Amino acid sequence: MEEEEDRAESAGSRRHMSKHERLKFRHEPGRSDTKIYTELYITEGQSEEVNTQHEVRQLETASKKKETLHDTPIKCHDIFKALPDQQRHIRVVLTNGVAGVGKTFSVLKFTLDWAEGSENQDVSLVVLLSFRELNLIKDERFSLLTLLHVFHPTLQKVTAEKLAVCKLLFIFDGLDESRLSLDFNNKEVVSDVTQESSVSVLLTSLIKGNLLPSALIWITSRPAGSQSDPSFTC
Repeated sequence: MEEEEDRAESAGSRRHMSKHERLKFRHEPGRSDTKIYTELYITEGQSEEVNTQHEVRQLETASKKKETLHDTPIKCHDIFKALPDQQRHIRVVLTNGVAGVGKTFSVLKFTLDWAEGSENQDVSLVVLLSFRELNLIKDERFSLLTLLHVFHPTLQKVTAEKLAVCKLLFIFDGLDESRLSLDFNNKEVVSDVTQESSVSVLLTSLIKGNLLPSALIWITSRPAGSQSDPSFTC
């Protein structure tokens, strides 16, 4: 297991930024991040034409489709808030868009606003994990607690008891790059953060709400990634 953790830690350390580092990045001299904001467009249903077009063509036609698709613009820090005509609680969000549309920037903006205390302060911890790095340990077994400790060493002191009472946001970046077998019909379920399982089962248990049911889940993907798994079509 030590070799497995070393391999995962090597991948995870490149992605982790402490809250202090995020604030430092936001206020770096010469940057204009404090004046930048982004809007996402939420559309009920999914346009088959948008998914099957070449990505370059998608970028060209995106602005032309805004009026016909009746998109509802929202700020990225509001993605977990229900729209006025929705009563249900939003726990899982898929940001599905072509390369260059602003998915990564939206994640960064959300995280920076949270880190400096301006938005979503009901969230205790934001955990960013990329599918590209999770691919490196797809054949290994981890508990969710161990996975967090390995990918984010500053969380070593976080216990299972603390996770149970904290409100967490997991951001899984790059579903289209995933090599994991995300089988939502698999009867194997993990409901304890100390229970070891495959990375695939950990993720599906999180997304389905069997593991940490109060946690929020944000997944980003290019259209090809969400199309490859019907469970992510929205």
